[in-house]
Amino acid sequence: MSEFLNKVSHLVDRIEMNNRWRQHNCINLIPSETTPSLLVKMCEIADPSGRYAEHRTMKGKEVYFYQGIDFIRDVEEEAREAMCEFFDCQQAELRPISGQMANEVVFKAVTKYVNHRDETEFARMKCVMNNDLGKGGHLSSQPMGALYNYVDPNPATGKENCVNFPVRTDNPYRIDVPRLLDLLDSNKPDLVVFGKSMFIYPEPVKELFEAVKDWKNRPVIMFDMAHVLGLYGAFQAPLDDGADIITGSTHKTFFGPQRGVIVSNMGKESIFRKVWLEVKSRAFPGSTSNHHLGTLVALLMATHEMNEYKTEFQTQVLKNAKHLAQQLVSAGVPVEGDPSDGYTQTHQVILRTSRFGDGQDIARRLENNNIICNYQALPDDETFLSSSGLRMGVQEMTRYGMKEADFDPIAQFIADVIIQNKAVKEAVSKYRKNFLTQSYCLPPAVAADFAGRIVGTILPNNEYASFFIERLTDISRTLA
Repeated sequence: MSEFLNKVSHLVDRIEMNNRWRQHNCINLIPSETTPSLLVKMCEIADPSGRYAEHRTMKGKEVYFYQGIDFIRDVEEEAREAMCEFFDCQQAELRPISGQMANEVVFKAVTKYVNHRDETEFARMKCVMNNDLGKGGHLSSQPMGALYNYVDPNPATGKENCVNFPVRTDNPYRIDVPRLLDLLDSNKPDLVVFGKSMFIYPEPVKELFEAVKDWKNRPVIMFDMAHVLGLYGAFQAPLDDGADIITGSTHKTFFGPQRGVIVSNMGKESIFRKVWLEVKSRAFPGSTSNHHLGTLVALLMATHEMNEYKTEFQTQVLKNAKHLAQQLVSAGVPVEGDPSDGYTQTHQVILRTSRFGDGQDIARRLENNNIICNYQALPDDETFLSSSGLRMGVQEMTRYGMKEADFDPIAQFIADVIIQNKAVKEAVSKYRKNFLTQSYCLPPAVAADFAGRIVGTILPNNEYASFFIERLTDISRTLA
C-alpha cells in the first residue's frame, strides 16, 4: 500500500506542478490548443465518460445497441443541432474523436462514392489535390497521414497521385489561383482538400467551385478547418463559397474538448447525398465503436458557449492576432505574411527567426521563459527539422481576457528572448497573473455552482461530494 500511495502522490505532485505552470505562469501561444472552461471539463468526467452508445441508421431508423442511453442520445442530437446552428448548415456528424479521424472518415466515404460510378472493380481515388506539407499543409491530409491508402499511385512516380496546390511567388502563404485552375483541368481530381496547419489566409474555395461546378463528375470540395473552426464566418465561410464538406477538430479556436466534427449541406437534393450517407456509415461502424461520450457531453456545452459568444470572441481574436504581429515587427522580430493586410487574417502569427537561430532552439528558449509556442518549417525550409520559423496563436490568451494592448508586453518579452537571449521568465509569470479568469463563458461563481452539482452526483460517497463542492465554492469566491 505504501508503494502504491507513493506512486499516486508522485503523479499528483507532478500534475499540480504542471497545472500551475501552464495555467498560472505561462503565456500559451500554440495555435492548435486551448483550455476548455470549467463546465466543459466537468462535463468530460460525468457518468457517460465510461459508457457506450453505439448506433447506426438501419432501414431509415436510428438503432442503438445499448440500454441506458436515453440521456446521451438526446445530448448527441442536441449537439448536432447546436453545431448546425454554429455553421448554419444541414448536417453534422460528431462521432469522430479527432480531426484526423474526421478526415479519414471523409476519405473513406469519397473513395466509396467514387466506386459507385464504376462498380466493375473497387478502386481508390484517382487523384487528390491538397496543400503541400512543406507549404503549411496539415499532416492528416497527406498520404503519410489519414489519406494513406486511399489514392492511386501516379504511374510516372510510383507515389500517391496527390497534386499540391501551387503557391504564389510573391507570397507563398497564398495559393496561386490561375495555376491551380490549370492543374485542376489537367488532373481532374476526385477530391480537393483545402485547409492548413500554418494558416494565415483564406483559401480560394469560390474560384475553384466556379471552375468545376458544371463538370459531369466534379470533385468533392473538402475544407479541413481544424485550426480555424472557431472562426467560421468571421474568417471564412467555405460552405457559402461552394465547399461540400467541412472537417475539423474542436479544441483549437473552437473551445471544446478534443474531438472531431464533420458538417455539410448534403441534403436529399445534393448531388453528393451518397457521400454523406457514406460519412455516417464510416463514422460508425467504419471508424469508431465507443465515441468517447464524456467528451460528447462536453462538446455540447462548448458549442453552447461558442454560439453565445461567437461574434465577440471571433472579433477579438482577429484583432489580437494583427496587433501582436505588428508589435513583433515593431520590436524587431520579422513576421511572415503581407504587411498591407496586417500579416494575418486568422488567429495565427508566423515568425521568421533564422537571423537569430534555429526555430527549435528558439522555441525551447521561449519555453524556458514561460512562453509556449512551436517551431515551424517555413515554405523555403528543406525539412521540418530545419525550421527557421515559429508559429503562434492568440486564441487561448484571448479567452483569458487579453485585448490588443495586452499583447504589447508579450511582443516585447518574445523579442527580448529571440533577439537578446534575455531572461524574462519571472516577468512573464508575474504578467500572466493578471489573466487567470476565462472570458466568453459563464462567470466563475455561476459556473462553479453548476460544476459542483455535476461533481456531487458522480461521486457515490457524499463526504467526497460535499468536500468537492466546498472547494469549488471557495475557488469561485476567490476568482470573483
